[in-house]
Amino acid sequence: MPVYDYKCRQCGAVFEKFLRSLAAADSVTCEKCGSAKVKKLVTCCAISSGGKTENSGSSKSSHSCGSCSSSHCSTCH
Repeated sequence: MPVYDYKCRQCGAVFEKFLRSLAAADSVTCEKCGSAKVKKLVTCCAISSGGKTENSGSSKSSHSCGSCSSSHCSTCH
């Protein structure tokens, strides 16, 4: 069940709303002022496959880029 980010057009508050259905989106009101003048924000989502994660902050990568079998080519770095 998705969580959406909204911004109130009246007071400017930004808040998250958990929606159980698409029909529930019609009744979203601002948590701060109660206004129904809210806008759904475009946000990114996180998808997990349940596998190992790699440390993207590491300067040394142990994976290949897909165009080679080495992790030391100019494309990998």
